[in-house]
Amino acid sequence: MDPQVLTNGTVWLSTPTGADIDAITECCQHPSIGEWVTIPVPYTRDNAKTFVEDIVGPGWAGKSPTWAVREHADGPVVGMIGLGERDESSAEIGYWLAPRVRSRGLMTQSVALVCDFGFRPDRLGLQRISWRAFVGNYPSAAVVRRNGFHYEGLSRLGSLQRGRRRDHWRAARLNTDPTTPSPHWPPEFQRSFEPSSGPN
Repeated sequence: MDPQVLTNGTVWLSTPTGADIDAITECCQHPSIGEWVTIPVPYTRDNAKTFVEDIVGPGWAGKSPTWAVREHADGPVVGMIGLGERDESSAEIGYWLAPRVRSRGLMTQSVALVCDFGFRPDRLGLQRISWRAFVGNYPSAAVVRRNGFHYEGLSRLGSLQRGRRRDHWRAARLNTDPTTPSPHWPPEFQRSFEPSSGPN
């Protein structure tokens, strides 16, 4: 599959390239990113170079696309989003966003664009897009809930992060689900869903 640029005129998603390595490295220094994703800590420029050269390109070839999140078509990387862990009709969405650009709705819009790409019959034609996040990552949960994902439960010690097992939450959206915010979440998440509390 050839790389595709996605935009709604507010956020731009495009393939990360070698020119983005320094920006990716800088973003991934922030503790709030390393806390919730499985990147190496400390994160080095070599890690970013390996990601761009060995993961992004082969991912597109295998229909597991990755996009850099940008505020302008030619702007610097401020986040990352992709579809991985996939089979013929399903994939898992994952993402991170630099702290300095949170609270602008960029990731909520990015997830909407990627889900549309994933579900469209003329793109990936998926039937299901899943999500998981380490327990406690309420901002990430708020993003997918706004995009119609249904909460599906908690997996005890379900994910591995740098040699340590952690509990994670699960949610998913089907191609037949509405795109409006899902009511299918436990009460404990309600505070993070209030408009003033979400950072993404």
